[in-house]
Amino acid sequence: MGKITVETCAIPGLLEITPTVFGDKRGYFVETYQYNDFAAAGIDVTFVQDNQSSSRRGVLRGLHFQIAHPQDKLVRVIRGEVYDVAVDLREGSETYGKWHGVLLSEENKKQFFIPKGFAHGFLVLSEDAEFCYKCSDFYHPGDEGGIRYDDPKIGIEWPIPEDMELILADRDLNWGSIDDVRK
Repeated sequence: MGKITVETCAIPGLLEITPTVFGDKRGYFVETYQYNDFAAAGIDVTFVQDNQSSSRRGVLRGLHFQIAHPQDKLVRVIRGEVYDVAVDLREGSETYGKWHGVLLSEENKKQFFIPKGFAHGFLVLSEDAEFCYKCSDFYHPGDEGGIRYDDPKIGIEWPIPEDMELILADRDLNWGSIDDVRK
């Protein structure tokens, strides 16, 4: 291992990954993904799709998950700063309905591994942000599920500054509660 530091979270399966940054007067170099290092850390996943999104301050995306085609995700921010959240939806899990959040930014270069069985979302805290993520399965239109970002049964403590206006897609405003997922 050596090129990455892996921290476990209070919810089993979620991992925070910090890569080693090699810098000098020219700038820096960082290896964001290397299969052998990740497999040695317990992330033995084949990623089949890379995605990138750009969002402005106040955009809240999520909480999303694939229903019949669940995905492992490895997420990071290459520009700006976001608060990234995963919610445990694994049936029978002792931490079902619990959430974990992590600050991802271009400065800290952290990555967040979210295994299958979690809902995922993020809030953009900087003026704008570019968000990248690897997925272990392809996106299947019509297979997406979701939960409202402010579901009181989950109680996510989003770090929303008083002067921030939230920007959500209509579908994200119309998702139901975590109780609807179990039906």
